[in-house]
Amino acid sequence: MNDSADSAPGRIVLLTTSHRVAPGLLSWPAWQALRAADRVLCADAGHPQLPYLREAGIEVEHGSATARELVDFCASGRRSAVVLTSAEGESALTDGLARLAGSGRETMPALELLPGSYDLPGARLLDLVQVMDRIRAACPWSGIRTHEDLAKYALEETYELLEAIETGDREALREELGDVLLQVVFHARIAQDDPDEAFSVDDVAGAIVDKLIHRHPHVFGEESAQTPEDVREHWMRTKAEEKGRESVTEGVPLGQPALALTAKLASRVRSQGLDVAVPAGEGVGYELLALAVRAEASGVEPETALRAAARTYRDAIRSAEGM
Repeated sequence: MNDSADSAPGRIVLLTTSHRVAPGLLSWPAWQALRAADRVLCADAGHPQLPYLREAGIEVEHGSATARELVDFCASGRRSAVVLTSAEGESALTDGLARLAGSGRETMPALELLPGSYDLPGARLLDLVQVMDRIRAACPWSGIRTHEDLAKYALEETYELLEAIETGDREALREELGDVLLQVVFHARIAQDDPDEAFSVDDVAGAIVDKLIHRHPHVFGEESAQTPEDVREHWMRTKAEEKGRESVTEGVPLGQPALALTAKLASRVRSQGLDVAVPAGEGVGYELLALAVRAEASGVEPETALRAAARTYRDAIRSAEGM
């Protein structure tokens, strides 16, 4: 071994891991770095990876070291140290290493940031479930809420989401989607406490996954669909088989806005090829009914169309007020 090799610096590896990935599922480069290290440190005694490292025969020091200590350790004898951190890292250590490297007076070991595990898409949903669980247990207000208490909020958040979609406000859309998602997770957490018919957010997610797979045989099965109409036919057929409904009106919530209700009923009638005449009663209600049915038949969502017209009317009112 030549002199230049003898004087080569050591190596400091900051090994980041995600708590959202099952413990033990580290990348192969991470395991290689850990096994080759002369020293492995972890400041978090409760780090989820520690039991698996011990099982693999890797000795881990509980505690933290300063940048100065690690540089001196690694630069002497070309040794390597691995610091096990969270995905966010350890700012004090990284800042200290950056200061030493930037001073120009140090012979620095090789510095490496090595991701040991990565979040899968949707991983932050696990955080939401954990946060909601803690809030349910520790918050005096949230801890006693019922499904009935939250019903109005679900409706309010849905309308706010609709407004964000209609106005094209992307930032508001992201926020309102989060608020709607919160309602789902909150209701699922409340349901988990039911003494007789409990279910969890995993049951909710599992049910919708099964439903989506079953209603998309052209994606997950042997059937084919070349057009959106083919997809709709698959969806309506499998939905009818699942529900076992005797009437096309079953499952249409009467509590929804009247125009949306009318459009839904008209859609059901049209999709089933039924010949149902629009009632010819007197009054504005029947006129609106006939107009909504005609709109749906022509491919216009009457609720959306009226909302757009109402926004134009609102702007005209503001203009008249000089706003």
